[in-house]
Amino acid sequence: MKIEVFSDFTCPFCYIGKQELERAIDIAGYTGLEIEYKAFQISPDTPKVNAPSFYEALAKKYDVTLEEAEEMVEGIAMRAAEVGLHYNFAKMKTAHTEKAHRLAKWTQQFGKATAYTELLMAGYFKDGEDLNKDEFLLKVIAQLDLDREAAEGILASTDFSEELDKDRYEAQQLGVRSVPFFVFENRYGIKGAEPNEVFVRTLHQAAEIAGIQPTVKINGNGESACADGQCKL
Repeated sequence: MKIEVFSDFTCPFCYIGKQELERAIDIAGYTGLEIEYKAFQISPDTPKVNAPSFYEALAKKYDVTLEEAEEMVEGIAMRAAEVGLHYNFAKMKTAHTEKAHRLAKWTQQFGKATAYTELLMAGYFKDGEDLNKDEFLLKVIAQLDLDREAAEGILASTDFSEELDKDRYEAQQLGVRSVPFFVFENRYGIKGAEPNEVFVRTLHQAAEIAGIQPTVKINGNGESACADGQCKL
């Protein structure tokens, strides 16, 4: 089964949606799924240097005070906590994510895109890391045991820009105007960080089309059981 995920690393609902998807896959019992992350920049005009803090950007966007901006995200923080995430909005800065997305495309060939996405989102939402800084991006690359020198070359170039353009085109064709947006087997879609049961239900629907069955998850140590005419006492 293939799942395409349109998201941005600085989108608070994208991280929540990622958690819901992964939890749903575990609950539904499917293995060997192909998950492909698609680039979708929610704020492509974000400054690449001297970017404002999250609260400053939010206050400017909605013409409110910093205190009012803090109140605006309380609901998001509560929703994140429901899936085990604890956002540190006070440390967060807005970030231009073009470089991060290009590097993500490179990690995909090594099967590391999901792990890369997790490390970037955790760094941004929990630790306030700047996702436009090469230093942080290369630190993540090192954590994934990938070639730092090759990654430096990508960051210094425009490599994988065409792949980002392709993702933008696909998003337009699908009518994706907000993220996260999930596409299952090119047939079913989920818009936003929906409750877990929505993901589980959609997984089962897509699995039926893909012709796959969930695996049985074994719990317990098997000590209280009988087999071959004998019972463990």
